[in-house]
Amino acid sequence: MTAVADASAFRTRHGGSRQLAGTGALLRLALRRDRVMMPVWVFVVAVMVLSMPGSLESVYGTAAERADAMESMNANSSMRAMYGPVFGDSVGALSAWRIGVYAGVLAAVMSLIIVVRHTREEEETGRQEMVSAAMVGRRAPLTAALLAAFVANAAVGILITAGMAGQGAGGALVLGLGVAGTGMLFATMAAIVAQLTESARLAKGLTSAVLGTAFVLKAAGDAGTQGGSSALTWFSPLGWLENLRAYAGERWWVLLLIAAAIVAQGAVAYDLAGRRDVGMSFLPTRPGPATGRLGTAGALAWRLQRGGVLGWTLGFLVAGVVFGGMVDGAADIVGDNQNTRDIIERMGGQAGLTDAFLATMTGILAMIASLYVVASVLRLHGEETSQRAEPVLANAVGRLRWAGGHLVIAFGGAAVLMLVGGLGLALGYGQDFGPVLGACLVQVAAIWVLGGLAVLLVGAFPRAAVGAWGVAGVCLAIGWIGPALDLPGAVLDLSPFGHLPKLPGGEMTWGPVLVLLALAAALVAAGLAGLRRRDMLT
Repeated sequence: MTAVADASAFRTRHGGSRQLAGTGALLRLALRRDRVMMPVWVFVVAVMVLSMPGSLESVYGTAAERADAMESMNANSSMRAMYGPVFGDSVGALSAWRIGVYAGVLAAVMSLIIVVRHTREEEETGRQEMVSAAMVGRRAPLTAALLAAFVANAAVGILITAGMAGQGAGGALVLGLGVAGTGMLFATMAAIVAQLTESARLAKGLTSAVLGTAFVLKAAGDAGTQGGSSALTWFSPLGWLENLRAYAGERWWVLLLIAAAIVAQGAVAYDLAGRRDVGMSFLPTRPGPATGRLGTAGALAWRLQRGGVLGWTLGFLVAGVVFGGMVDGAADIVGDNQNTRDIIERMGGQAGLTDAFLATMTGILAMIASLYVVASVLRLHGEETSQRAEPVLANAVGRLRWAGGHLVIAFGGAAVLMLVGGLGLALGYGQDFGPVLGACLVQVAAIWVLGGLAVLLVGAFPRAAVGAWGVAGVCLAIGWIGPALDLPGAVLDLSPFGHLPKLPGGEMTWGPVLVLLALAAALVAAGLAGLRRRDMLT
């Protein structure tokens, strides 16, 4: 109590001049805590962008081929919805079109995780209250979190600018600044949401929902009009990134729009941070029932995760329908370009182009579903570190029963996502319901392996649990860019998805699927054994 009183007196005496006291120490602490997660995110985002020029040069080797590709992409509304319009036929312009917005999405996810982790999550676990008992300014934690996000996004921007400079210095700079700026825009947005909510999970979920809405608005606007001129596109921050037009007559003034949004959101976040007490929020948490539906550990896990499950399910249904609608136009998109055909077939197997395209889409859905299963399993870690698990375990609820409720939601939810995604894919395609659904369900084995690895980390190595995101990110990068770069089979096999049969169209082989299922079961068993033996985190 004496330390808290001393800190309160310190802040009273020095007022606004000491609002940022201790920021440097908190920044160093944040960077130390994220010394693994942050470099992995930066590496994945940068590599996805920097690998694209070489991939596109191997596919479209001449200016005529690139011009034809540009014309066919812009004429296809489904492709515009997925990637946006193509503004130029140079390798740099095609690279920015193919990966720019998706790099911005990943930078946004990285940023919101960093900011929420070092603001609301610190308060939720009680660590911030202990830190605030020292000579720490009221706004120092928020400043340190935003600076940590700035360091990560600056690294991404510098790597993209340096790596893409060979395609043109101006385009490289505007692309690097655009991706980094998008990350910071969602960092400041997460900072606002962290002041409004009382839960780190809800803060991440709401900011992610805004990000998803931004992508939907951009996709809807681009599908309806060419040239990125739709009002819906301009309502989306991702549409701003698209309309920077890297390597195609750069629009530098759009950077001012991004910067203005960052400054405005940052000002709101700082104002809110100065108006509330540590641990409190502007939006009160709605209390839930204490009996009835929450009488079991499984019911509690469902109550905690049902919003996320329903949101992911709806997203997979929509994504499946969109992907399915692209299948009939796959041959038109590829045209006579044998290199493009080869890449799709490497991703989807050596079957006909339509089957290979369907297999590629199911693989993309599966890699996205792996992010869900990791997030859902890590909810166990969040419940533990926030000390909400202790009251549950203090009753007649064993650790395995408590963990089992969350794992059923995580692993069962992943299977449901692939089922719903397959249903949407089949509906969009309009035929082959059975083969398409089967192809999606086969992917569940690989998804469960990544989920099992997350369980192992949470149960046996809880302080390294965040590393599950890094593994999922590496597998995503291998599956995304590996076939385009024609990486060796040994590298592709590092991902569990590389061992699955390429369905539909390929031959169904049960051996690899059963091995992956057994591996997933072994990882889960090892993780639960570790959870049962170790002390709970405090």
